[in-house]
Amino acid sequence: MNAVNESALHDEALIHRLTPAVVRAARQRASSEQRSVNSVLEDDLAVSAEALVHALGRVLHHRVFDNAVLASLPPAFDLIDYAEGARRGCLAFRDAGVIWVVVSDPFDDALQAWCVEHLGVPHEIGLASADDIAALLSRHEDSMRAIDTALPTGEQTADSGSDLEDLSIRSIGEGTSVVVKLVHSTLYDALKSGVSDIHIESHLSGLVIKYRLDGTLTQVGSIEGRELAEQVLSRLKVMSELDIAERRIPQDGRFRVRALGREIDFRVSIMPSIHGEDAVVRVLDKRSLADQVSGLRLDVLGFDDTTLATFRRMARDPYGLLLVTGPTGSGKTTTLYAAISETNHGHDKIITIEDPVEYQLPGVLQIPVNEKKGLTFARGLRSILRHDPDRIMVGEIRDPETAQIAIQAALTGHLVLSTVHANNVFDVIGRFTHMDVDPYSFVSALTGVLAQRLVRVNCVHCSEVVSVTEAALRESLIDPARIEGRVLRASHGCGKCRGTGYKGRKAVGELLILDDALRELIVARAPVRQIKDAARRNGTRFLRDAAVELFLDGLTTLDEINRVTLVA
Repeated sequence: MNAVNESALHDEALIHRLTPAVVRAARQRASSEQRSVNSVLEDDLAVSAEALVHALGRVLHHRVFDNAVLASLPPAFDLIDYAEGARRGCLAFRDAGVIWVVVSDPFDDALQAWCVEHLGVPHEIGLASADDIAALLSRHEDSMRAIDTALPTGEQTADSGSDLEDLSIRSIGEGTSVVVKLVHSTLYDALKSGVSDIHIESHLSGLVIKYRLDGTLTQVGSIEGRELAEQVLSRLKVMSELDIAERRIPQDGRFRVRALGREIDFRVSIMPSIHGEDAVVRVLDKRSLADQVSGLRLDVLGFDDTTLATFRRMARDPYGLLLVTGPTGSGKTTTLYAAISETNHGHDKIITIEDPVEYQLPGVLQIPVNEKKGLTFARGLRSILRHDPDRIMVGEIRDPETAQIAIQAALTGHLVLSTVHANNVFDVIGRFTHMDVDPYSFVSALTGVLAQRLVRVNCVHCSEVVSVTEAALRESLIDPARIEGRVLRASHGCGKCRGTGYKGRKAVGELLILDDALRELIVARAPVRQIKDAARRNGTRFLRDAAVELFLDGLTTLDEINRVTLVA
């Protein structure tokens, strides 16, 4: 007798054992023991959940949905949303014009009564094992936006007494407070989307929620009601251990949640405004960043070949001062960490001092700045020099004392990498000049300055060939003759890029290499125009030129390079 026949005989035997008396007894036990009828039947009949569901389907004349069928049908979350389905263990489907509600326990009268009241339309009951239902819900969790199920309706009450321990769609759906659900779902969706910042902005009649993704803000929700806006801000303050009664001055705080299987930190900035208060929440997902940095190399950042090769060579020098500049969020720290990752072979002592430590690298001593305790960049850098380092990374040079110590470290046999806030490589020279550092020592230590920007690139899933008018090119100071023979592309937006037309970013750089001629001009405090001309002759390609090349290669759009770089 083959295995198929044996399985069929086993199913028939199980069906014969599912008598009305057995079911009645199981229902009585389930009621007294606070268990499901299915679990009692599984114990009494000594069968698996899957075998029991198939047998019940035949006895009760219900359609059985196995794992393959469930995977082929898209759940109707508009009928039974994710949170309700996860809490009650059921799913809704549309198949051939019929609405199916799939449950694991056909004897759960309370659930079926809820479905009738909740749906309000005719539907059929189907059966599936609880494990298959849970597995399907788990697969769809990645595509869900929790904030869509947390918009306030009905009575609004603020609950700000408990700490966030677990952040998931299931826990959000089980919450009772509208305010808590809204804040938690906003954080959860931000983590799933990979955003860098969450902006919660108060306006005259409520608040607006925006995410910063790939460097640009996108509105994801808006809530009406000034009272609710104040409750949301109060909830964030409580989570960050801030003063909820203080609304007249800025406040900064932090909090931590457990989500996506790890602990994630958030940095909160509260700012008073004419309509109340605004909040910006910075996501500090260290494990995610560590995963990105693991194996990170300079060649994956997007720099052109010439800039890449030169900067890589300078990052391997035994000593000197190598600076990276650009606005906040332009990827300066990522570039420095890529350079350190490439040279971190265990033979050099590498020490960093940062505010805060954003990436975690093995084999590197990383020191967080703590100004409240007196550990500033300058004090930390002075102590680092007594720790026998070979390479030092300073998160930012922002004051004369730190600049002086960094220059002395570079002159005494250390390679110092750091960031400076400036618009371009030539403004960096002005910044150090205004810090009253010795020009001769500065140019002797400095080996190069990299200015960079992050340019969004076209989504590969929806990009298409486009044409650009001569007027638009001339307005952007691009010679129309340069597009001859070039294929320009732009994206109309799709689900893969969230309708933005862009997916991912590439770095463009402007690298100033110090030679004797440039050093003499800087020491002599020559005009910037003269320094720029000498830099161009020395091979420096400016930021605008690098961005225009990306546009001409069809990797990004004219609007994007005009947004990121100065039209000049």
